[in-house]
Amino acid sequence: MITKSARPTGTGAPGYAQTLPRTPEAAGRARLLVSTALSAWGKEELGYAGSQIVSELVNNAVNHTRSSAIQVVISRDFNGVRIGVVDRSQDTPKVRYPDENAESGRGLLLVTALSAAWGYERKQWGKVVWAELAGEGK
Repeated sequence: MITKSARPTGTGAPGYAQTLPRTPEAAGRARLLVSTALSAWGKEELGYAGSQIVSELVNNAVNHTRSSAIQVVISRDFNGVRIGVVDRSQDTPKVRYPDENAESGRGLLLVTALSAAWGYERKQWGKVVWAELAGEGK
């Protein structure tokens, strides 16, 4: 099911989640969700990093999975903000080190540079790829 707007999660931790179609346009909608969450939490200083990170995670899900939909989940706690992208693929993300002439393959390098930490959690039905932001930028 595709939701039309962001909704707070009911998990106990403040958060937002939105299910999006697995299309290139999903990255723009995901950036808007991140911006909305960060603004609501008074964390606008994390906006650039958060937008870049969610774009890369969504683009990876769009380009490397066969899920019909993905879910973007943003949560916060006392340590910072976590951005996650959920898909139904069991394939794990891998950092690539492309040569200087390559036109793609740098997404997780960018996520590494902009986040305090990132990783993935395998689920029975797929995985969640996440990145954490803390404080002023990283």
